[in-house]
Amino acid sequence: MGDRYDQLSLEERCTIARLREAGQSIRQIASAVDRTPSTISRELRRNSGSTLGYQPGYAEEQARARRWSGTRLERDDPLRQTVLDRLAAGWSPEQVAGRLALEAGRKVVSHETIYRFIYAQIRRTNEGRWRLYLPRAKFKRGWRRRRGGSPALHIKGRVPIAQRPAAAADRANPGHWEGDTMLFAAYGQVVLAAHERSSRATLLIRQPGKTAAQVARQLEQWLLPLPPALRQTITFDNGTEFADHAHLQRQGIRTFFCDVRAPWQRGGIENAIGRLRQYLPRKADLDRIPPDLVEASARAYNNTPRKCLAYKTPAEAFQLLHFKCESTSRLPPG
Repeated sequence: MGDRYDQLSLEERCTIARLREAGQSIRQIASAVDRTPSTISRELRRNSGSTLGYQPGYAEEQARARRWSGTRLERDDPLRQTVLDRLAAGWSPEQVAGRLALEAGRKVVSHETIYRFIYAQIRRTNEGRWRLYLPRAKFKRGWRRRRGGSPALHIKGRVPIAQRPAAAADRANPGHWEGDTMLFAAYGQVVLAAHERSSRATLLIRQPGKTAAQVARQLEQWLLPLPPALRQTITFDNGTEFADHAHLQRQGIRTFFCDVRAPWQRGGIENAIGRLRQYLPRKADLDRIPPDLVEASARAYNNTPRKCLAYKTPAEAFQLLHFKCESTSRLPPG
């Protein structure tokens, strides 16, 4: 029986537990697993539980925990500080890892290591501030599913975007809208947005709440005064604030919903909200800003020339569409 200093395997620990349960001595167990008696004695002394005694699974976890010396970022103080400084400056873990590799001429640390380090700190310290080092400041990685499944399951009469008429996908045809809400750091603060796909005109208003009835009433106030040709369809994501879409259908406005997790299917309003964030950042407290800032933001957006409109503004393009549609609607029937 030769001396061996490599770590015990889980299979060996199972054998030790079985023989120990059968009343075998330490020397008999050592002979059975081809280990020294001192190895078996040390294993039983260090990895036995106080109540259940020696259990192979528990022993494996204990041995692994003692071997773990921390991640690279926990061992290397200068590297950790460099990574945290660059994350705090707004860099993503991938950008930090890539830049470090460029500067050193070799791989220094992977972006996965950085992500794991940040999330390990959240779990270890129970401090959510660590997530602020990450671009999206998420508490957990991956999709965050709601209990009860997708909100789409709770929207009655939901019509998928696949059934939307082809004309609605063509920006050359006016009267097709997209709806969404802008949310902010303070709970309950909501700005409702509606975007006309052809002219890129966007309407904004602060909402007193996010209930489906409130949202449907405001959309009706915006769209119903328009000529019928300018209020044909409107497409939403699957937020439950649009669950009262049937109210708009009764006014002759057809409603459609994106596929689950596919907000890009309403690319117009996603782009508009992204541009509007320069005036209304997510961290803004709407109770502390001038009351007319939301309206001023919409005005600034709608009066900015757009290359896609041959450098006309959305306001000018929408006014032209409104004039054409209103003139056409007033023509006597042929």
